[in-house]
Amino acid sequence: MSKWWPLVAVSLGVFMLLTDVSIVIVALPDIGTGLGMDFAGLQWVLDGYALALAALMLGLGALADRRGRRRVYIAGLTVFALASLACGLAPNGAVLIAARVVQAGGGAAMSATAMALLNLAYQGRDRGVAFGVWGAVSGAAAATGPVVGGVLTEYLGWRSIFLVNLPVSVAAVALALRTLPESRDPHARRIDLPGTVTFTAAAGTLVLMLIRGGTDGWTSAPVLALATAAVVSLAAFVLVEARSAHPLLELALLRNPSFTGVMLCGLFYSAAAFSCLPYSSLWLQSVLGQGPLAAGLVMLPMSAVAFAVSAVAGRRLSTLPAAVPLGGGLAVIGVGGLLQCTLDGSSGWGALLPGLAVAGLGVGAVSPVLASSAMAAVPRERGGMAGGALNTFRQLGQALGIAVFGLVLHHGLRSGLADAPAVPDPEAGARALSTGRIPADTPEALVRTAFATALDHTLLAAALTALAGAALVAVLLRPRPRTGNHQAPAPARNGAAAEHQRTA
Repeated sequence: MSKWWPLVAVSLGVFMLLTDVSIVIVALPDIGTGLGMDFAGLQWVLDGYALALAALMLGLGALADRRGRRRVYIAGLTVFALASLACGLAPNGAVLIAARVVQAGGGAAMSATAMALLNLAYQGRDRGVAFGVWGAVSGAAAATGPVVGGVLTEYLGWRSIFLVNLPVSVAAVALALRTLPESRDPHARRIDLPGTVTFTAAAGTLVLMLIRGGTDGWTSAPVLALATAAVVSLAAFVLVEARSAHPLLELALLRNPSFTGVMLCGLFYSAAAFSCLPYSSLWLQSVLGQGPLAAGLVMLPMSAVAFAVSAVAGRRLSTLPAAVPLGGGLAVIGVGGLLQCTLDGSSGWGALLPGLAVAGLGVGAVSPVLASSAMAAVPRERGGMAGGALNTFRQLGQALGIAVFGLVLHHGLRSGLADAPAVPDPEAGARALSTGRIPADTPEALVRTAFATALDHTLLAAALTALAGAALVAVLLRPRPRTGNHQAPAPARNGAAAEHQRTA
């Protein structure tokens, strides 16, 4: 049994950082009420975490290779614990958002080192078992996040969703110090600090522009300034990466359609499957009057079905060309979103369940093969960069999805209230509803209709995003015919298929 303690030490950290992506979803109404946060602030509670994970993953992976993976993992655990304490004690929204960004920095350090630590700690059959358990823990974290968040929020208050990380972090640090071996890469690439800074600036200003554009107006001076900053930062990132001897991301990889297809799949997958869940939770709690636990249970069908599909069919899916589970999975997620687009003023929570379950089928098809497809699309020596890039695209997709679909929701709420004589200020009413507060003297029927219609439009936007992503991924990953004595780059394969391709 003692040989599995390194696996426990790594799994505890991964479980925490992944749970904290989704555990906040059902607590948003209580957080907004407790700290008096507006809609943009609540979006940043989620987006600050996702953006920091996206921005820091690759850089911290390079740092771990040079300074020691065990050292960086333990430092990440410590930062994560201290930031969780700051989240739990936050006196206002600004402190909470800042603490979430720092928390994600610790999470990025853990995520960037987890696979390397397991790879060093285990060999042969034990290594396969360890990675299987690690994958199951990752799936369980996503599945249980909303439910755990609902239980803690309903019975102990929203601050407990962060404070619960403290004892888990202490146990993980103790185990890591005693059981994890240290390792470094003597040929590790240098840390691309300019690339990290310019990428962070580009992603952050883009998301902030999207969040503020819906309320300040797209032609307002602050929004135009943010748009300009995003374009300049992105151009600077491309220029820096093209000239760097040790780039954060080798831009030449993006000329490979298979690699680009897998990266875009990660982006569309996270945006379409998960970015609407916070807004569904707001509807369930603020309009239908459900508690956090009940709202978390409504979301359980998607994660439970996804976990079951990954466990039962994951190995078989890995033998197929990547276009089948990735493009097909995105299409199924899109169908699940369309099935949820049936909401009106009389709808109850049960209207979401069929679509969530179908979306879970798609999530379960995509999730187990994304990482292996990314690795198979690049030379073996670029596997670490490919894995880090995939995690970056996934987190960026979720951050952008929350911002874009938040725009759709807010516009729908404002439009739904605009023609109602009982609502003299539709913009103020939309802002109140989007944070879980019912505007005073607003008829219940109007609130139910306005929010259901706005959420319906938001879910439709997510469904169309998934279907567009499915079409794009299918084109990029399609088999390419041989032409004369030359052959186009092979489409990404995964699992057993990739291994067969490498050894043939």
